[in-house]
Amino acid sequence: GCMIIRLAAGDVYALDYRERAPATSTRDMYLNNQGEATRRSLRGHLASGVPGSVMGLWEAHQRFGTLEWPALVEPAIQLARGFEVSEQLAASLQGARSSLEEFEATREAFFPGGTAPARGTIFRQPDLAQTLSRIRSDGPEGFYSGETANLIVDEMQRGNGLITHSDLAEYTAIWREPVTFEYRGYTLHSMPPPSSGGATMALIAHIVEGYDLSRLGLHSTRMIHLLAEASRRAYADRNQVMADPDYFQVPVDRMTSNDYARTRREEISMSMATPSLEVGPGIHISEGTETTHVSIVDDMRNAVAMTTTLNSLYGSRVTVAGTGFLLNNEMDDFSTRPGFPNQFGLVQGEQNAIEPGKRMLSAMSPTIVEDREQQLFMVVGTPGGSTIITTVFQAIINVVDFGMDVAESVRAPRIHHQHLPDRIQYERGGLAPAVVDSLRALGHTVEERSGMSGDVQAIIVLPDGSLTGYADPRRGGLSAGY
Repeated sequence: GCMIIRLAAGDVYALDYRERAPATSTRDMYLNNQGEATRRSLRGHLASGVPGSVMGLWEAHQRFGTLEWPALVEPAIQLARGFEVSEQLAASLQGARSSLEEFEATREAFFPGGTAPARGTIFRQPDLAQTLSRIRSDGPEGFYSGETANLIVDEMQRGNGLITHSDLAEYTAIWREPVTFEYRGYTLHSMPPPSSGGATMALIAHIVEGYDLSRLGLHSTRMIHLLAEASRRAYADRNQVMADPDYFQVPVDRMTSNDYARTRREEISMSMATPSLEVGPGIHISEGTETTHVSIVDDMRNAVAMTTTLNSLYGSRVTVAGTGFLLNNEMDDFSTRPGFPNQFGLVQGEQNAIEPGKRMLSAMSPTIVEDREQQLFMVVGTPGGSTIITTVFQAIINVVDFGMDVAESVRAPRIHHQHLPDRIQYERGGLAPAVVDSLRALGHTVEERSGMSGDVQAIIVLPDGSLTGYADPRRGGLSAGY
């Protein structure tokens, strides 16, 4: 996970609790004898990095929490003991059933009695309740050591995975400096490496800031063309130079520089698309779909933007027997074969190759925005794999450039371009047919995507100090407490 915290006094913090590669992982561990990438980075025991969620939440609580830790964990325990199955969950489990049932513990946890939980029934997870109870009582030691750790290591050994007791015991969450940049007088605080979110968004923002988006028109040909051209250049840089800063000198200052954005902007022609094969990274230096986001503002105006993920839907599909929880498949966020696409189509470089203990690159972009008077203005984030960065940025420009309220901003259709594959994707019905035709005439490949782009959770502080929050209807989120 990744967390951006802004206290009411204005201090901003970034917490990195991204997974780490196990100590015995190797650069080419997912390649076959012909040097081709396999699916072992996506499914099964070998796909998992050392989990970070428990330690991350503990670190945030230890530094800034005001409630007692057991009281914070207890609601999750109650949910694990039983909750009513929604239509969305029932359909999701049924749709993923064939892959989930490949693993015995997952089959037993999610398909009790051999059937998928039906809508309206009560789904109980007693093993998960016990795991959470150990975390409630013992904090991170209830996960990274003791019974839970033993169960994780036993599961790894059964499935030829790599995570050991030492990997778990040595895991740490890291406080880092947020990526902070200006956009039209607003100040944005977002996630630093190993997340690429903040720096990539900054480059996109600084490129498009040279144009008046409101005059170009919302979802007009020229506006979409500009956003695609800016995104293809920012992602070209992101995919080649972003990585774990504890292993490489990541050029964040360059990525967030107005001067560098100006040079990239000058490459853009408003009369034709630039083929991505002609757009390499502008930065050279020597020798990271199933995510959850929560946006929070409390009554004192402390704010948190938190994004956490297993990577794919249901992660590696592996449930740790006796614990009730699924393991991630975050190892696929490394460049398992540098120069070749991962599951999101991202073609990443050597900087993000697998190394023991390294944190894989991420696109998570929890973001907090301050207004022109440096007061809290917006808290926003989304799941969505490689689309996270462009989705969060569009939610922000919908408000800043086009004057939308929080609901309009979240509901508005979204587009995405990530350099390679070289295409603009848009949500169903999101662009007018005439705009699609005009973009194609400029040389763009334009595709209507299946499914949805993101699941934005946003809060905006109004001029009178009241809060407006909106949960994306795309996946049935929830707004509460305001």
